[in-house]
Amino acid sequence: MDGKTLARAVAVIFVAAALTAAALGVSRKENKSAGEGAHTQAASMPNPLRDGLRRCQALGEAALRDDGCARLWAEQRDRFLSLQKPSGSLGEPAASRPPDAALHEAR
Repeated sequence: MDGKTLARAVAVIFVAAALTAAALGVSRKENKSAGEGAHTQAASMPNPLRDGLRRCQALGEAALRDDGCARLWAEQRDRFLSLQKPSGSLGEPAASRPPDAALHEAR
C-alpha cells in the first residue's frame, strides 16, 4: 500500500468519525430540549387520571375488586382508543353512578 492510498483511507475514516460525532452532538441537544419541556409541563399540571391509575397500581391485586379502579381503567382504555373526549368523567361523583356501571364500562 503506497502513501497516497493510506492517506486517503485515513482521511475517509477521519471524516466519517467527525460526521458521526457531529450527528450525536446535535441529537443529544435536541433530545435534551424536547425532554425538558415535556417534563416541566407534565409536572406542573395535575392529572387526576394518572394519579388514580398510580393509586390502583399501588393497590396491587386488591385493585381488581375496586370499582374506582375499574372505572379508571375503562376511562383510560376509552381515551387510548379515542372512544370519548379526553375530559372524561372524572368530575362525576361516584354516588351518582349505579354500582354496576364500572362493570358495564369495563366490557
